[in-house]
Amino acid sequence: METGQAQQAGGAAPAEEGPGRLRVLAALAAARQHGCDLDPKCFRTIAESEVPSAGDLAAWLNESGLRAWAGRMRWRQLMKLGPSAPAVLFFRDGGAGLLRGIDPVQRVALISDPRGQPGEPPVPVDELRLSEAWTGEVVLVGKPRESGTDQDRFSLGFVFRLLLEDRTLLRDVAIASVVSSVLAILPPLLVMAVIDRVLAYGNLDTLALLSTVWVASVLYETMLEYARVDMVTLLAARVDTRLNLHVFNRMLGLGVDYFERHPAGEIHHRVNQLFLVRMFFTGRMFDLVLDGVMLIALIPILFAMSASLAFVALATALVLALIIVAFMPAMRRVTREIVRAETRKSTHMVESIHGIRTIKSLAIEPQSRAEWDLRVAEAADWRIQGGRIGNWPKTLVIPFERFMQRGIIFLGAYWLLNGTTALAIGGLVAFLMLGGRLAAPLVSLARLIQDQEELGLAIAEVGLVVNNPPEEARATGGLRPRIEGEIRFENVTFRYPGQPDPALIDLSFTVPAGTMLGIVGKSGSGKSTIARLLQGISRDYSGFLRLGSHELREIDLRHLRSSFGVVLQDNFLFRGTVRDNILAGRPGLTFADAIRAARLAGAEEFIERMPAGYETFLQEGSTNLSGGQRQRLAIARALVSDPKLLILDEATSSLDPESEALVNENLLRIGKGRTMVLITHRLSSLIDCDLILVLHQGRLLDLAPHHVLIERCAVYRQLWLQQNRHFDLQVTRHEAPAPIPIEAD
Repeated sequence: METGQAQQAGGAAPAEEGPGRLRVLAALAAARQHGCDLDPKCFRTIAESEVPSAGDLAAWLNESGLRAWAGRMRWRQLMKLGPSAPAVLFFRDGGAGLLRGIDPVQRVALISDPRGQPGEPPVPVDELRLSEAWTGEVVLVGKPRESGTDQDRFSLGFVFRLLLEDRTLLRDVAIASVVSSVLAILPPLLVMAVIDRVLAYGNLDTLALLSTVWVASVLYETMLEYARVDMVTLLAARVDTRLNLHVFNRMLGLGVDYFERHPAGEIHHRVNQLFLVRMFFTGRMFDLVLDGVMLIALIPILFAMSASLAFVALATALVLALIIVAFMPAMRRVTREIVRAETRKSTHMVESIHGIRTIKSLAIEPQSRAEWDLRVAEAADWRIQGGRIGNWPKTLVIPFERFMQRGIIFLGAYWLLNGTTALAIGGLVAFLMLGGRLAAPLVSLARLIQDQEELGLAIAEVGLVVNNPPEEARATGGLRPRIEGEIRFENVTFRYPGQPDPALIDLSFTVPAGTMLGIVGKSGSGKSTIARLLQGISRDYSGFLRLGSHELREIDLRHLRSSFGVVLQDNFLFRGTVRDNILAGRPGLTFADAIRAARLAGAEEFIERMPAGYETFLQEGSTNLSGGQRQRLAIARALVSDPKLLILDEATSSLDPESEALVNENLLRIGKGRTMVLITHRLSSLIDCDLILVLHQGRLLDLAPHHVLIERCAVYRQLWLQQNRHFDLQVTRHEAPAPIPIEAD
């Protein structure tokens, strides 16, 4: 099918539009049908001259929060998609068309040109015409993914559901465990037969047969045990992978406010309890299966051999279980205290690692060691108590275990000599061997109570972290509009949890797109709170905060933050190269994008002087960079995606004068074509701002350019004079224009 025919089928690119660009436009149109207005600039995974594959588009759409699937389909499969099924169809000439729906009555696909207007009707295309142009490749696009629900809460039931995802493997492990338990009963029975049949009658043929059965059972048990351990290892790896992925994803989904309220060491220790959950479900649980099968198979055999001895063995085993159960409450209490003590110890360790520079600079190593000694001593004390309490049941059960393993033979021999039992010598030996195996399963089942307590405590500890509501849950089904940079606060009031006074009070102002806005005020006036609200970190405010025509709470959080560039006072740089840090979070961007962002941030000059340039490896904490260099790299990282809105929250407050001057020189160039919000205490950085917002105790005092505020805002003028006493106030004065009205449009 020629290009002209493909266009009629709804899809190929015209001469002036490359096929790669057209495929991206088709994906954008499909996303738009689900209310997601994506930015085509974000799709840069390939060179401009290349044509994206179906997998490239599906990966991009999935990363953007939609559900997408790439594959090949046939016409009859296409007809099953339903009346509204946005999808991208790939054509033979490299172009693409947008499948808007299916008409099952007319047996046609409704396809439109992705460059067309939203209201333009699609073209009906039948099977014959479409088959001439369509390659069979398709990208299906679904609604945005919902965040975690209650059924995803980390609990015992959730772990069981993860385990049941491998039903086939779980079934094979269970079968292997049952067969292993049965085979474990066979050797004592063979010993009984050898003593009573072979030795008593000197029957070599029977001995040969029994030897053959024994060898065959040993070989089979060896192979079965290898297969069972291999399957358990594979199952453990799968469950461990799913658990770790789930816990880490849920932890990353938590809001910043959660990590601000809880120490890193506490979170780290609680999440680490996951290994106890993994160990139980991939080790102890299968041992319980073996023990349970052993009991079910063993007790009837023992009663068949000698009911009187079986009653004695069973009563002894029950005494063992009761001894262990009696100590469970004390063990439960001590176990909880051990977990609390270990949590406090881990918290201090992680805090010391994070704050090692401060510890060294203040020479407070003795105090830190003293605190560590206290935490270690506390944990050791509880572990000693736990060990002593646990030692009592272990000690008390020893006589009963020894009786079942060896002593029962004396009772059996006495009854045998008195004729009280019909059990032969071989049967007595076999009963002794089987009776010894009875104790271990019963003791293990009794200890299951303790294991279950530890398991429940471990699940509760992990749940204290991952079961908190993820911040995405408050933006489920959020919009993904194109953010151009306009900001509107309309009667916004916000109060931090637990604080008596609001941080922002009835705040209303409008910032047009492309404006350089400065925000000033005394400490505690609400400057950084505005930045938190804009980033969606805090969303429990009253009033309206709009980006363009969209209320911020209606916008998907991931889309919102990926549309922003944020530079903080203390920015974290990852271990890796300079280029990796600039492109962090934007794996699809190219080296050219990193160079452009570095040049715009004024970082190019020092990067090129580094030993390996952009490939220079940064150590943890970026100790091989100065403060100014770290800050300029952070600015480059924020600019690499060319955001329409850039927030600099005290970004220059920790810089030396030379570095600050260099960053300030680049502000006008950085802010060109984008809205820029500068939050700072240093008013000299805001002289060139289009507007400066003055806050006082959470309220808006004024909004105007610098020279206007000097004339009419007493608070701003006071702040300026405090920082610039060496300047003549007259130098900064200009003829004041009429006041700018402050209102919410």
